Amino acid sequence: MLGVKRLYFLLPDVDTARRIVDELLLAHVPYEHIHVLARRNTPLEELPEAGVAQKTDLVPAIERGLAVGGSMGALAGLVALAFPPAGVVAAGGAVLFGALGGAGFGAWVSAMVGVSVPNSRLERFAAAIEQGMLLMMVDVPKDRVEEFEDLIRQHHPEADIEGTEPTIPAFP
Repeated sequence: MLGVKRLYFLLPDVDTARRIVDELLLAHVPYEHIHVLARRNTPLEELPEAGVAQKTDLVPAIERGLAVGGSMGALAGLVALAFPPAGVVAAGGAVLFGALGGAGFGAWVSAMVGVSVPNSRLERFAAAIEQGMLLMMVDVPKDRVEEFEDLIRQHHPEADIEGTEPTIPAFP
């Protein structure tokens, strides 16, 4: 999914969301790339409900954890090279294993925190969702963004196009 952007649409009701999902599927957008978020107790029926990765800060937290943990692990490996513990010979592998271990540990710890925090990118939609609107997030190739925005504008004037997110991580 290289070169993907996330489109945001605020929709008035489940019926509109269902019609848009059908049109996106006909336009060859995979079902897994469509995510709908609504207030609690809204029956979404067969609509693709947003998952943990969309609802929480999981992905940004993992990214931060990998960066910080990997840096700290590499630093610990460099310290082990410069000041080896008594009786231990440290080589370049200490830096590599320190970076990998630190990145893994950092990602794990950050994921535990991130999964419990609401997605900060969705704060601007919170009031509309609480008022009963649905937020649809659609991941599309960046060279087709205008095509999908035009499709929604032409067929669904009741939908509010709320823009795009610059980049979507390759995981999860």
